[in-house]
Amino acid sequence: MTEFSDVTVTTIKHESDCVVSLVLEHPLDSPLPEWQPGAHVDVLLPNGLVRQYSLCSEPGEPQWRLAVLHEVSGRGGSDFVHNELLPGTKVQVRGPRNNFALGPAPEYLFIAGGIGITPILPMVRQADRSGVPWRLVYLGRSRQSMAFLDELGVYGDKVEVHADDESGRYALAEVLEQPEAGFHLYTCGPGPLLKAIQRYINPWVDQSRFHYERFVGDPADAGAATAPAAGDHEFVVELNDGQEIDVPVGTTILAALGSAGVRVLSSCQEGICGTCETGVLAGEVDHRDSLLSEGERAAMDTMMICVSRCKGRRLVLDL
Repeated sequence: MTEFSDVTVTTIKHESDCVVSLVLEHPLDSPLPEWQPGAHVDVLLPNGLVRQYSLCSEPGEPQWRLAVLHEVSGRGGSDFVHNELLPGTKVQVRGPRNNFALGPAPEYLFIAGGIGITPILPMVRQADRSGVPWRLVYLGRSRQSMAFLDELGVYGDKVEVHADDESGRYALAEVLEQPEAGFHLYTCGPGPLLKAIQRYINPWVDQSRFHYERFVGDPADAGAATAPAAGDHEFVVELNDGQEIDVPVGTTILAALGSAGVRVLSSCQEGICGTCETGVLAGEVDHRDSLLSEGERAAMDTMMICVSRCKGRRLVLDL
């Protein structure tokens, strides 16, 4: 994977009562790498935490913009951004990477839940420029919690803003129980929203029209990805220097490496962010992530060591 590079946080702005945006610039004022809607970057914060944030600025601009939700019960990343990060601070970034790219379609339906608006916002702009029919349903707890409402206001009735404290739970069935419709659905939000959407689109004949990204893991599924499964067994991980590390049942590769003093950057520890993606030099991987495509899994040359395991007795990793 690419190395981290320095950038400077030049602007911090409150976008709602719980979301701030960060503008990042190259320290030498050079343009930052190009990206397309749906891309995200890994951010290494000054406190040592790594977090993933979708880019929500305009592709082609020399700066990047990110948006960060303050998660009071989170693991410290958003709290640091909201309470300690200051303009002028240098952070490190890696990427961009895109597991949620906007593909061609005759029509788009976008559904964003809360902070899930961040990857959807540049998609909306691109769809609007292309002239393809589109519609956005933006869901939130309250209008005060929802970021970028002013920016979305220019699109008029193409954007439907729904706040639960005003109107109760949104009726997803009205927009999704259309198995014959031709639109492609792009959605980002918390796990419960994605599960509800999946139930409605199960009757769709063409499931390839459904594209989604989770911003955070579903609390209801917390620990499921790393829980021991039937048939799990102990195996050995070999590193570039010849060091061999045992990985017992019930222990992830990431945890086993950490116990042996081998530090690998990680964030979600649920197989949904890609921070711990590691090259595989030999061995058969038991993939358990939610990121890699079937082709990438079949290639057996990379894995997410926070959740995936070994089908055999030995893995040789590019570490």
